[in-house]
Amino acid sequence: MFSLLPIHRFGHFGSAAANATLKCGFHLCRHALALGSVLKEPSLPKNPAGMTLPNIITIGRLFLVPLVIVMIVNTRWQAAFIIFVLAGVSDAIDGFIAKRFNMTSELGAYLDPMADKALIVSIYITLAMVGAIPSWLAILVVSRDVMIVSAVLLSWVMARPVVIAPFVVSKLNTAAQLIFAALLLGSRAFGLDLGSAVDVGQLVVAVLTLGSMTAYLAFWLRHMAA
Repeated sequence: MFSLLPIHRFGHFGSAAANATLKCGFHLCRHALALGSVLKEPSLPKNPAGMTLPNIITIGRLFLVPLVIVMIVNTRWQAAFIIFVLAGVSDAIDGFIAKRFNMTSELGAYLDPMADKALIVSIYITLAMVGAIPSWLAILVVSRDVMIVSAVLLSWVMARPVVIAPFVVSKLNTAAQLIFAALLLGSRAFGLDLGSAVDVGQLVVAVLTLGSMTAYLAFWLRHMAA
């Protein structure tokens, strides 16, 4: 368990906080789009099953989710930020190992985006609970994923399945959500004043989330009507 150290001991990290948060945000968003759908032939993983090292790392990232929730609820921002960075680093590592050492697997294709989405949804709900972000933003972020999952499941029930693959707007949306969350955690961990950047970040996340919802809904309606 992480211990909360005095902020002055982290002072020399302040100038690097923004860079660290941006990097971990981009690391986390690389694979986080298993919930959008574009009709195309899926590429089969080279290792259909098996508990590979990348999968073990991904499962470890899933276990970081409740830890970061506890840290945020207890306003232990430095610990929450550190855990978030660890999650970002683990995402970069498991992706590198899977590709470099030919350890891609069907299990990993599901686990990786699941871990990323679990992190996003959990953090936004928890940040709203402690008043760090407005409730409407958390509701919007969660509603998007609920809508997409419901649409995909309904298409399967109606024997009109869609194959999962990301839209560009979905990639941008996920990146914005993660970077904004990282900046919030980093600013509170290191005592940084983001000023109006918080309002701008909220607006960007909201617009991209709505844009992603609209794109997927339009695609789903066209697919079901075809």
